[in-house]
Amino acid sequence: MSPDRQKYLALLGERFPTKQSLYTEIINLNAILNLPKGTEHFISDLHGEYEAFLHIMNNCSGVIREKVRLVLGDELSPQETNEFCTLLYYPREKLEYLRSHGLATHEWYRPTLDRLIRVARQLSSKYTRSKVRKAMPSSYAYILDELLHAQPDEDANQLAYHQSIIDTLIDIGSARHFILALCQLIKRLAVDRLHVLGDVFDRGGRPDAILDALMEYPNVDFTWGNHDALWMGAAAGNPACVAAVVCNSLSYGHARLLERGYGVSLRLLWMKAAALYPQIAPEEAALRLMTTLMFKLEGQIVSRHPEYEMNDHLLMERVNWAKKTVEWDGKTIPLKAWTFPTVDAEAPYAVTADENRLMLDLIASFKASQRLQKQIRFLYERGGMYRRINGNLLFHGCIPLTEDGMLREVSLHSGAFCGMALMDECDRLAREAFNSRTPDAVDFMWYLWCGASSPLCGRHVHTFLRHLTDETPKEPQDPYYRWNRQRSACEALLHGFGLSASEGRIINGHTPVVMGESPIRGEGKLLVIDGGLCKAYQHVTGIAGYTLIANSHGMRVVAHQPFIHPDEAVKGNADIISNDAEFLAFTKRQMVADTDDGKVIRERIGDLSELLALYRAHSGGV
Repeated sequence: MSPDRQKYLALLGERFPTKQSLYTEIINLNAILNLPKGTEHFISDLHGEYEAFLHIMNNCSGVIREKVRLVLGDELSPQETNEFCTLLYYPREKLEYLRSHGLATHEWYRPTLDRLIRVARQLSSKYTRSKVRKAMPSSYAYILDELLHAQPDEDANQLAYHQSIIDTLIDIGSARHFILALCQLIKRLAVDRLHVLGDVFDRGGRPDAILDALMEYPNVDFTWGNHDALWMGAAAGNPACVAAVVCNSLSYGHARLLERGYGVSLRLLWMKAAALYPQIAPEEAALRLMTTLMFKLEGQIVSRHPEYEMNDHLLMERVNWAKKTVEWDGKTIPLKAWTFPTVDAEAPYAVTADENRLMLDLIASFKASQRLQKQIRFLYERGGMYRRINGNLLFHGCIPLTEDGMLREVSLHSGAFCGMALMDECDRLAREAFNSRTPDAVDFMWYLWCGASSPLCGRHVHTFLRHLTDETPKEPQDPYYRWNRQRSACEALLHGFGLSASEGRIINGHTPVVMGESPIRGEGKLLVIDGGLCKAYQHVTGIAGYTLIANSHGMRVVAHQPFIHPDEAVKGNADIISNDAEFLAFTKRQMVADTDDGKVIRERIGDLSELLALYRAHSGGV
């Protein structure tokens, strides 16, 4: 036995000093292996749509309603089921609504508490008692533990004791707070782990609120999206990323997010924009100033990094500034009726002294935002370019492929990489950008945002044409988006990431599933779950996108209809209409033993068994 192994077992022995303590732990761990796998919830492309996100989190993509129907069956009418589910989704708001209308009476509390306890009891049945206790709000942990483990066949005295607890809660005026605790516990037990597949930021106005909520979630992980990379780059001080974040926020009318949500001062921007464009509205003036500056800064990055192969972004040098046209794809395209007072026709990417002062001010503000820096640090701590979880491969965008479906090498300043090695190098550089702020790594965050060969983007983005002309050019995608419909290509990717090609699946976000298409591709080997929460895309998708639920029996892709305002949900008991789009059954029911956690537990059992053998060798007997 190596010295390191001896040291490890000695430390383990301090926690389990007797054979009896080892017996207990080994028995407990073996029992856990035979519990059903916990429910996983996959969601992607939230794009700042906080209210819709919150509702999907509250109803767990339909899992809560499903459990209510399972436990309460025909006991409730459809209207009563809706009322009960709304209480679970928005307990604080619903209780206040019922109180204000004189409906939260003692006669209402007693059956409501009983039903909530029964739902919680059913959900807790697939977890150990210890894990359930950890999920309980601490203020009512003892009472919840008592009530959840009451059995129907207990003697009358025990049942009377449990009923007395409920009556006392009502009599002393604590029923409301207890319901809040119960609803929180039910939602925590309904989903064991949440996977967010990228793009929390942009388009919608409340990514800050989404991240605040996720930071309170007990078990969540991320794969980064290209919009996340943009904000990560801005937080690291990348000027082009800062400019693009400000442009996006202004384009979608969310200057308030920057100013009030993150404390980013736009005062200097408003002043300089008003001076340059006094004849137009302040928001439009600011957008024009930042758009022009963004293209200058992007051009500088492309010029510094020829390995990015993004010369198609260098359109400012193809502009005839006198005629206000640009040459592209063999065509002469007129620019919009803008003026460009800060552009030097001889050096179009040169930044003026005023622009430089503005960018230094904005960069300093992004770096000084404590809330933004805290949330971006959270994305780094819980996130990465990809995840391998329970045999499945999770990532936001694509794995760059050649036209014939083979892994394609992508040149970065640190070398050329493909497949998993590319994803690992992108992950390393992204962390270097935030932690060390090395110039090449900070530049790389902009490439992750919009590079044609970036695994987070994977398409030729024609931002200049979309912003400054009336052209709507097609943006060619990486061949991955064609090959991901082929089972053989999906299986090859799974194998390349060290996963089972026969059992594993790829789970993607990034690309909205348009009307008439299926989110299931590659004969079930790949699932696209672009959340579709972004209102800007719902005319293309026809719905509010897809989420994924994976329990011990299989994977269920859930299609969602657009969400109404939370006030309507509370008053009218409205829910997001969620329908199963597809169900992919596992070949056998998945237990904890079949998961990544199961692998860790088996290794732990092996360590404990080795320690037990040492105890026996020194003391003899069993």
